Amino acid sequence: MRITVTILFLLVAFFVQAQQKKLMVAQDGSGDYSSVQAAVDAVPAFPLERIEIFIKDGVYEEKLIIPSWKTNISFIGESKDNTIIRWNDYSGKGDINTFTSYTVLVQGNDFRAENITFENNAGRVGQAVALHVEADRCVFENCRIIGDQDTLYAGVDNSRQYYKNCHIEGTTDFIFGPATAVFENCTIHCKKNSYITAASTPQGQAYGFVFLNCTVTASDEAPKVYLGRPWRPYAKTIFINTTLGNHIRPEGWHNWSKPDAEKTALYAEYKSKGPGANAKGRVAWSHQLKAKDVKKYKPNNILAGDDNWSPAK
Repeated sequence: MRITVTILFLLVAFFVQAQQKKLMVAQDGSGDYSSVQAAVDAVPAFPLERIEIFIKDGVYEEKLIIPSWKTNISFIGESKDNTIIRWNDYSGKGDINTFTSYTVLVQGNDFRAENITFENNAGRVGQAVALHVEADRCVFENCRIIGDQDTLYAGVDNSRQYYKNCHIEGTTDFIFGPATAVFENCTIHCKKNSYITAASTPQGQAYGFVFLNCTVTASDEAPKVYLGRPWRPYAKTIFINTTLGNHIRPEGWHNWSKPDAEKTALYAEYKSKGPGANAKGRVAWSHQLKAKDVKKYKPNNILAGDDNWSPAK
């Protein structure tokens, strides 16, 4: 009898998972759930197959967590400009700090998102993260990541993240963290005279932030912007075939008043284009890569890891 009950329980669990491959979120009540968090909560722990959550247009005022046991989830927005997940926490608001100021926290591995806007609209009040990614093997395609200071936290050590055809904007250090992250065909928009990146790549990690075929733009408030500065001594940030606006400072990089970091950080470019490209004016401790050096900077190679992961899978 106990064996029969156990078998029935397993069959029910199997069919529940099978029925939950696709969920819909809609604020007007036409979907399965009216909030994104409710849909995430409905996903079984460690699902056997990928779960797609389709999110209809709307502004979802939510502080959202995808916990570590909610793996293999895909967010598909109806449209990137009108499917918006928004919150307004910031460091110093009550007991909130930089790492808890997120609008969306991704901890579940193999997360994917398409056609979504992740936004922190706290304004210029200090660190206020829109998207905080700790999970491994994450893909963001055709998304907008909007904020001011510390917009995108790409962490943690050995996390692999791929951003394609995304728009990322902010003021200071608005792409920061220790992850291995590739940004391909993205628009990086600067809103203030400050720094785009603040990598904290751990010592021994092969790659940090790699920008491939991106375009770096700016508002009128940002005529003098650095490409990056080292949050930690072994920071790695590379721009390849990227178009740089005239707001990029000739020296390109800043040492964050850490002279020793000039010996350990890897800051480099290859064939930067546009008015902000200035190979001869860059700081002496940065690098201009040669064609033979760039061969290894392919998304699949950068992100492969020990499991030979490809973001196209």
